Amino acid sequence: MKTHKIGFIGGGNMASSLVSGLIASGHAATDIWVSDVNEAALATLAANLGINTTSHNADVVAATDVVVLAVKPQALKEVACGIAEVVRQQQVLVVSIAAGISQHGLAAWLGAKVPIVRCMPNTPALVLTGATALHANSYVSAKQRDLAESLMRAVGISLWVADESELDAVTAVSGSGPAYFFLLMEAMEAAAVELGLGAETARLLVQQTALGAAKIALESPESPEQLRRRVTSPGGTTEQAIRTFTQGGFTPLVARALQAARDRSIEMSEQMENS
Repeated sequence: MKTHKIGFIGGGNMASSLVSGLIASGHAATDIWVSDVNEAALATLAANLGINTTSHNADVVAATDVVVLAVKPQALKEVACGIAEVVRQQQVLVVSIAAGISQHGLAAWLGAKVPIVRCMPNTPALVLTGATALHANSYVSAKQRDLAESLMRAVGISLWVADESELDAVTAVSGSGPAYFFLLMEAMEAAAVELGLGAETARLLVQQTALGAAKIALESPESPEQLRRRVTSPGGTTEQAIRTFTQGGFTPLVARALQAARDRSIEMSEQMENS
């Protein structure tokens, strides 16, 4: 991937994180281009990272092998139509990280035979610990698949799904998922304060406990269920807390929440593409 020229249309937080991750992994800053309507943001990126910047989207497409569409979904149709001709001329790979816009919608704006990879990253990509699912249309070559996967690995893990419709489930699990953990942490902090701990002590304990649990889960070959059973002593404090969660309907509540998020993802996609 290090020999490829990579362009970003949109220079916001996700794009800047991807650029930083690429440079940290050894990609030459001089082979990276970013376009944005915000001149101040471009100046900051150029000064901090030494990349090429421009206010003209077509210039990015003309200079690169792969273009990442990193604009808000509401702006994607205008951006895609504006670069469609040069995309077809240059035969670049298009990678979209805009939520809710299908490959069918993108192809309608860019051209029917354009190679497109649609990605669903999540916000931990901002601190290089993201989880990204990808799906490629039939015009993406094996080398282009490798390129797209390597690009997203610059900010965390990346994996492929067999069907584009699975990205709605991915949105419910990992796309929205960080907020679920934040909600649990928020509730634990509040409960800890009610139990008599200071607010700062409660926050630090909850944050470090969340980090430690995630690290164990990542490094252990055991499932979360096995790990939970391993740390739940019969008759102990953990068992009492887990029983309370279970009696309160914790597991089916989580299932309903993810179902609601998946359904909303489908609904939003239909609304945006039909607007």
